[in-house]
Amino acid sequence: MKNLILLVYAFVFFFSLLLSSRFGLVHAAEQNTPGLAKATFAGGCFWCMEKPFEALKGVKTVVSGYTGGTTKNPDYHNYAAGGHVEAVEITYDPAVISYERLLEVYWRQINPTDPDGQFVDRGHAYTTAIFYHNEEQKAAAEKSKQALTESGIFTKPIVTPILPATTFYPAEEYHQDYYRKNPIRYKFYRYGSGRDQFLEKIWGNEHNDDKGNK
Repeated sequence: MKNLILLVYAFVFFFSLLLSSRFGLVHAAEQNTPGLAKATFAGGCFWCMEKPFEALKGVKTVVSGYTGGTTKNPDYHNYAAGGHVEAVEITYDPAVISYERLLEVYWRQINPTDPDGQFVDRGHAYTTAIFYHNEEQKAAAEKSKQALTESGIFTKPIVTPILPATTFYPAEEYHQDYYRKNPIRYKFYRYGSGRDQFLEKIWGNEHNDDKGNK
């Protein structure tokens, strides 16, 4: 029996490594596809940031991960200590969906006036940020942020920083597409966090509105 249990554990471990390796290879291949671009956004818990972007036509992949810190190869247990934040890296086709549209969706998923975290999740690891990959993205992000400020939608200052993109480290496989793998837990967490209530108060149904992009 003990040998059987060890064999099962070995199989599970091997299968996990295989999935992780496959995910890494597919992710790398998609990032290097000519004509595609990347966008990186931090919006608190990355579980809640995947679904809105994956629903958009022109978005190829949305990967949860860690970025913005100083340590190499962070994982879920130590990324915060290294100064990283939870973020999503989006691979998209600029010929189908613009970076400006991604920014529009991004603002409708977060509280950009909170400098200390997002909703129930507190601390630097859960703060918001736009990580630009080139000067065009930087200019678009600054213009979008200014427009949001001038709109008067928020009474408090918009504090989301616009920063140069640094190395993005994909999170563990079990974090990817968490809303698909664990729909009940995801819905319970999302509602319990206060995110949906806040977004509905500010935007109504607009934070879930794909505006024809699905």
